[in-house]
Amino acid sequence: MKRFIPAFAIAACTLALVCSCDRNNRLTQAEKAEGWQLLFNGKDMTGWRDFNGTELTNGWKAVKGCIQASGDGSDASGYIVTDKKYADFELVWDWKLTHGGNSGMLYHVIESPAFKVPYVTGPEYQLIDNEGWEEVNAPAKLEEWQKLGVDYAMHLPDYAKMKVNPQGEWNTSKIVFDNGHVEHWLNGEKILEFEAWTDEWFELKNAGKWADAPEYGLAHEGVICLQDHGDPASFRNIKIRELPHKAAGEVSLFNGKDLTGWEPFGDGKWSVDEEGNLRIENGDQREYGYLGTRAYYKDFDLTVEFKQVSNGNSGLFFHSFIEGFNHVNGWQCEVAPKGHDTGGIYESYGRGWLVQIPDEKEEILKENEWNTLRLRVEGDHVQTWLNGEAMIDINDEKIGAATGRVMLQLHDGSDIIVLWRNFRMTVL
Repeated sequence: MKRFIPAFAIAACTLALVCSCDRNNRLTQAEKAEGWQLLFNGKDMTGWRDFNGTELTNGWKAVKGCIQASGDGSDASGYIVTDKKYADFELVWDWKLTHGGNSGMLYHVIESPAFKVPYVTGPEYQLIDNEGWEEVNAPAKLEEWQKLGVDYAMHLPDYAKMKVNPQGEWNTSKIVFDNGHVEHWLNGEKILEFEAWTDEWFELKNAGKWADAPEYGLAHEGVICLQDHGDPASFRNIKIRELPHKAAGEVSLFNGKDLTGWEPFGDGKWSVDEEGNLRIENGDQREYGYLGTRAYYKDFDLTVEFKQVSNGNSGLFFHSFIEGFNHVNGWQCEVAPKGHDTGGIYESYGRGWLVQIPDEKEEILKENEWNTLRLRVEGDHVQTWLNGEAMIDINDEKIGAATGRVMLQLHDGSDIIVLWRNFRMTVL
């Protein structure tokens, strides 16, 4: 339940948070040379907008050199995001909360109508007045994973290294995200570090709050997000320095032994047969099913072999994510019986078919035999080949702006059995 704060109290608290623009929200020549950029110019809200929106409408304002949250937000609203996406970076900012205040800085946030709030995709550096919150909300107590400095609901800081300035004074925080290596800093001390996307990371993710948020923390890039959680808060000196992204090169998607690295969704049966093939077939409910990589991939060149044993109505999804039980948002490189555009590109929401293959190319598909499918995605450019023959070649900005899982589809219906083998992926 959102607690009521009298208007006069908000005004008094907000007034106390005002900062001077002198010496703040500026970069030194050395910082500029190192690649730092300001995310707040100290004057207005240029570069920020509502989460999932195109404008700024939810009460955030620039006030005397600070970005200020009005305190009108809630768990379901009050989020603002940067116009630009960031992948690997060093992010520094000053922050100040009111007594009992609660806020947060999130990153790698994905925007989509499928995601009503940013924290189901983006990790959060928690900002909260621990003692004040418990005083205001007594007898409620904060869990350890809800306290200041945590990687929210995931990793805890080293409390011995935390030096927090008295409530009402400015603190400085930093997030480093460097190709999966993550650090949280507070007032000049590193308080937390971990490696994202390891087996241990996935175990932690799937065991706690994010067990029912399948896309949490998977994105390798996304917008930066500030949270208004119902309390006035102020921010200044928000600056970011992008770090080099290390290309992954060759990636092993399937080991030929088990389903390590894959996650099932919806209705389906997934196994590895005696010959080391990945076998997918209908589940008992005969509904859609998907087997997705647990990692996201943006630009890549993927070659895989498939054999349609029975009713080969399947597909190779990319830049995709799951919603609910078995609804997928993303794009599909079609794999289907002859006459149904294997190698064409279909969008699972909105536009439907982007491009179908020419009728004369339907004969390239070999029924009841192994076929080789190649899918190359680089920025806006998408190409497919079937058994060495070019099938489609398109440019699409919407695809280029997205990222997500690779998924194998089981169409709804009956008697679908498809075998897959020899996954060869190069991340570009």
